[in-house]
Amino acid sequence: MSNFDIKEELKKLPNKPGVYIMHDENDTIMYVGKAINLHNRVRSYFRANIGRGPQIDQMVKQIARFEYIVTDSELEALVLENNLIKEHCPRYNTLLKDDKTYPYIKVTVSEEYPRILFSRLMKKDKSRYFGPFTSAAAVKDTIDLINKIYGLRNCNRVLPRDIGVDRPCLNYHMNQCCGPCTGNVSKEEYRERIDKALDFLNGNYGVIIKDLQDKMEAASEELDFEAAAKYRDLLTSVKVVAQKQKMTDSSMEDKDIVAIASDDKDAVVQVFFVRDGRLIGREHFYMTHVSENPQAEILLNFVKQFYAGTPFIPRELMLPEPIEDMEIIEKWLTQRKGSRVYITVPERGQKEKLMELAAQNAALVLSKDKERIKREEGRTIGAVKEIEAILGIKGLNRMEAYDISNISGFANVGSMVVFEKGKAKKSDYRKFRIKSVAGPDDYACMHEVLTRRLLHGIEERHDLEVRDIDAQYGSFTKFPDLILMDGGRGQVNICLQVLEELGISIPVCGMVKDDNHRTRGLYYNNVELPIDTRSEGFKLITRIQDEAHRFAIEYHRSLRSKSQVKSVLDDIPGIGPSRKKALMRSFKSIEDIKNATVEELSQVSEIPESVAEEIYRYFRGD
Repeated sequence: MSNFDIKEELKKLPNKPGVYIMHDENDTIMYVGKAINLHNRVRSYFRANIGRGPQIDQMVKQIARFEYIVTDSELEALVLENNLIKEHCPRYNTLLKDDKTYPYIKVTVSEEYPRILFSRLMKKDKSRYFGPFTSAAAVKDTIDLINKIYGLRNCNRVLPRDIGVDRPCLNYHMNQCCGPCTGNVSKEEYRERIDKALDFLNGNYGVIIKDLQDKMEAASEELDFEAAAKYRDLLTSVKVVAQKQKMTDSSMEDKDIVAIASDDKDAVVQVFFVRDGRLIGREHFYMTHVSENPQAEILLNFVKQFYAGTPFIPRELMLPEPIEDMEIIEKWLTQRKGSRVYITVPERGQKEKLMELAAQNAALVLSKDKERIKREEGRTIGAVKEIEAILGIKGLNRMEAYDISNISGFANVGSMVVFEKGKAKKSDYRKFRIKSVAGPDDYACMHEVLTRRLLHGIEERHDLEVRDIDAQYGSFTKFPDLILMDGGRGQVNICLQVLEELGISIPVCGMVKDDNHRTRGLYYNNVELPIDTRSEGFKLITRIQDEAHRFAIEYHRSLRSKSQVKSVLDDIPGIGPSRKKALMRSFKSIEDIKNATVEELSQVSEIPESVAEEIYRYFRGD
């Protein structure tokens, strides 16, 4: 994330509608927004202040990276924005406390005489849902229009139970309802009317739109402008509902939509995550070693590797094309999930549109990120290869660096940082509190740190062999391909001595500094090797060295702080561990204890008045 170049990424933004997501340095989502044009909208955040307000200015200062999802329309962007805000609750988005949702059109197809209703919730109730839509008024107008055109009921009567029980309502007498409650309309005839309404909701809007257009023009020619305005508004409402969007699925199922974009060297797999029928996010994954492999084979490898490790398996996995052993993989996923999993290849309808959208985003990632990927590889894998070339070694993957920190021999500590494939692996970082060295002897401290680290690894490996376990565990089990020492000949010789004592063979390299404490070269096999200070290899060595130094200093600082608290209180007669804790709970800091009166000190439950007086006198030099 620290490698995300905002200026460069802004240049790559497409001139398309979509949703943008702002992340902070901890990769937390701070804000989700929609845009008619992603290129213009996202760039506007990074221009000089143009009256955005203090809250947005504060957010912009914290943006470490952004991502975006391209959609086919502003409506889709709006619905996706809503889904993502509800899923992640970003702190800079205005959140609706009542969790109000967009409206749907609900068709109660499970009833014998179905109705078309307005709904803000989509439930698993055997009804069919259309939407969501952005305008509640347009939805209500459209429902009213459909009911009138097809003569559908909108009452709450339970049919056929209530047929003939009461008089028909006013809609029947106004010829706006065919009156199934009278018994004069058969189920089959009413179902034909519902099927026509469903056909309209499924996208066959042409007949109704043309009819409204003709009526509006006819009313206008007759100078009946009030009627023309009514038809115009109805036409607008129908067109709003007619906008198709793919961000919500009425099946309300959990599914993953997997798409792929590839060229002769690289491939990007895009996964859209649909949960409870809502598209809530996406991830993209780079596939390596794909040269000359067909897409189906790349997809097969992705599915096996990704779903072997992910904790959640959806009910349906949608792929752009069939893959080998699809039935076997279905059974495997079903076994992992504990319930039936389906792998499908959509060919038409909403599912196909979602697949097209995922593929479009995958292609964008592949084309826009190629340069960034190459830069990143240059900083990491490329830098490692440069170091391999300088040292004349091969197979360099894991590098470990060590540093010692102390002040005049006080609180000696050691740090171990790990880089794999040129990237920091912080989960494997370790810190050591020196046990055997009392004074300022960096060589002796380093000897202890290296011995403890390597012995840990030997013990863990032995435990694995005894238990006949193949998997690795613990950060010490895996030995480095190269050990980097924060210094020259002296530090390297200490490391080589430890390796010889333990019977281990690992290359050791020193990071030699100049008089200004800057790395000038590498010390390897008793020779100082020059290194180009402008190269990526040099920059990686510097990052590793700085990281080892930072990690050691932070640990030393924390111990020093604790030691200072301890030394002050432990010098006071009558203060033991429990009374010390009681004092720190009550006063929060040494300064507060120092400024407290005898009476205030005595109020601490575990501090008698005599001890309170001792504390008071101690801090005043009495």
